Amino acid sequence: MEQCTKTRDLLIGHYKKYPESELRDVFKFLHQSTFGCEHMVSDEETVTRYIEREFSLLVGARGDVLEQLDGDYSRVSLSLLERGISPSTFGKLFYASSRKQVGSRDDLKRRLNVARELVREKILPFDLQAFDSAVKAWEADGFSALHHSDTFRNKYNPSYRVISNEYIPYLPLLCEIDLRLSQGEVKLAIEGGSASGKSTLSVLLGEIYDCTVFHMDDFFLRPEQRTPERFAEAGGNVDRERFLSEVLEPMRRGEPFTYRVFDCSSMTLGDTVKAYPKKLTVIEGAYSMHPELSQHYSFTVFLDISRELQRERIIKRNSPVLAERFFNEWIPLEAVYFSHFNIKEKCDMVIEIK
Repeated sequence: MEQCTKTRDLLIGHYKKYPESELRDVFKFLHQSTFGCEHMVSDEETVTRYIEREFSLLVGARGDVLEQLDGDYSRVSLSLLERGISPSTFGKLFYASSRKQVGSRDDLKRRLNVARELVREKILPFDLQAFDSAVKAWEADGFSALHHSDTFRNKYNPSYRVISNEYIPYLPLLCEIDLRLSQGEVKLAIEGGSASGKSTLSVLLGEIYDCTVFHMDDFFLRPEQRTPERFAEAGGNVDRERFLSEVLEPMRRGEPFTYRVFDCSSMTLGDTVKAYPKKLTVIEGAYSMHPELSQHYSFTVFLDISRELQRERIIKRNSPVLAERFFNEWIPLEAVYFSHFNIKEKCDMVIEIK
């Protein structure tokens, strides 16, 4: 019932926004809501070229940058390029979105039933018999992807790509990264509490930019460092001294270097990793913004997650025993660190994770 209400509200909102929509435009909205990127995407390079060309021809009213669909996707206007994101980054987001798992024909039929009810109630001003005939013909065609009607294109000049909602919260960050990369090298620190998505974001950045990524989890304290005095320090729950000497200082010199990864299974320093300087360097993890480290970054972002969502994610991802360690040990230590050093307030950007 809740999902049907959401579909209903979005369909009504879509028609109010585009009152000259035809049935195929409503169908397109529902198809994109269900299946995401409805057009075949061949490769990233081709996608980027199309985006560059389409943006160069973009004229007239732009409308909203973001338009929510009824599902796991949103329409993102190419006008986002005016805010700094590069065609290459935009293209990679679109390409990655096209590889996501999509909905089913049953999902589409459920949404069509909601649309039919709105037509029956005369909230959507289409003929009910015409609606049923159009749905029957569309189903016979395998619910294939549709283009906007000529009326819609001429009136509203749509110019967007369908992007996975997984990437939507990070659009302002990607715009800022691209702006800064156009001016030189960027050293980005990603801060935030447990389960806020720091590692997930760093993976995305690695895929988009082929950047070098360092994880603060590779710099846990060795057993001999785990003293009451150390844990009493705000931000003491990481070997910041080793991270500084093995990573940040060599990185500042711009030369290839090696560092050691902490092995949780043996509680010792394990494999040696060789790192190479790149135009974008990402450091992800709580404690990366400790005052002894923060001066080495050119840009910082804080992923702000609510307690409720954080708890939900931790319980889902971990055994009961490990989840309790998060709640009783690690999260309290993070909270002291965040509060003592005003970490969130000192970051250049804050992204709310919902």
